[in-house]
Amino acid sequence: ILAEHAALQKKLAAMAKAFPAQTSEVGQWAKELLGSGWLARTPWERLQHLPRYLKAASARLDKLRADPQRDARFASEIAHLEQPYRRELAARAKQGGGIGPELEQFGWLLQELRVSLFAQELRTPVPVSAKRLTKLWQSLRR
Repeated sequence: ILAEHAALQKKLAAMAKAFPAQTSEVGQWAKELLGSGWLARTPWERLQHLPRYLKAASARLDKLRADPQRDARFASEIAHLEQPYRRELAARAKQGGGIGPELEQFGWLLQELRVSLFAQELRTPVPVSAKRLTKLWQSLRR
């Protein structure tokens, strides 16, 4: 995990001038994934997936140079799903409540969607798409 993270940080630094918005987004995502206390808060069954998530972020940066429009389109798909998820997390934190297993699972599926969109060659353990996550989010909101 740490080796993949270090490789990603090098790539981010090298690409920061050419693609500031995208590298900032990927850097922020990596910081959230591996921020303070990441080992304690990451469930054991999810730890095995962290290297793949980091490889997917690295692959995203590799593909960004070739097709920035593709990257923007995929980033928009994720943002469309992530924004309401983040709002819900903030609301629950403000109320002092836990996030619950369904919401936690949705967050991990967002990570899988990143892999599916930006680094399909790394494969996901479960079928995931923006359409599936939209349906899941709607069912969680009921």
